[in-house]
Amino acid sequence: MNDIKELELRIQKSANDSKSKILQRFFKTGKGEYGEGDIFLGIIVPEQRKIAKEFCNLNNDELEKLLDSEIHEKRLIALLILINKFKKADEKIKKEIFDLYLKKANENRINNWDLVDLSSHQIVGGYLFDKDRSILYNLANSSNLWEKRISVISTFAFIRDNQFDDSLKISKILLKDEHDLIHKAVGWMLREIGKRNQKILENFLKERYGEMPRTMLRYAIEKFDEEKRKEYLNGEM
Repeated sequence: MNDIKELELRIQKSANDSKSKILQRFFKTGKGEYGEGDIFLGIIVPEQRKIAKEFCNLNNDELEKLLDSEIHEKRLIALLILINKFKKADEKIKKEIFDLYLKKANENRINNWDLVDLSSHQIVGGYLFDKDRSILYNLANSSNLWEKRISVISTFAFIRDNQFDDSLKISKILLKDEHDLIHKAVGWMLREIGKRNQKILENFLKERYGEMPRTMLRYAIEKFDEEKRKEYLNGEM
């Protein structure tokens, strides 16, 4: 069985200094930026997915250690393994993965947009699909940027099943959030609703588009025809 020491060696072997520098800039790791302090080794995502499959037998204690790492790729690989485990797990194991995920989110270890976007709808949304979803509203009202992003991206699991209520309610909570990464996340989920039911999205937008951040609105209406997009952007609806 592959263990965490072998994984560490595998990760170091895949590191790429030139890509590392690019990713450090792309994910805003400078002082005062949203990814401040995050360390990248320069491993592309397809390679990380391959590594995750090779080390799929790591237990949750080992995965928690990876999630505590300052190295971004270790945290993403841990999440990819958790996603794969979650898909095959019984209810007890799913609950353990869900609890671990929320614990590490609260500790600010799931702390960049790619980590959230690849995992939250699969683990948090997946677990809550047939359960009480009040925890999402707690996350939406958090002061933590990443917990707020988790709250709305998790609802993608429901949107795929044409369940829109939680996405719309959480979007309303986050409507005036100040962070661009929340504007993009909310706009993305609204766009996904519109792809499935444009009337529901337009009903939501007509009451609120005037107060929505511009980025959020642009994301939400991206699939509308050009004339309708212009009407929303020019405040003519």
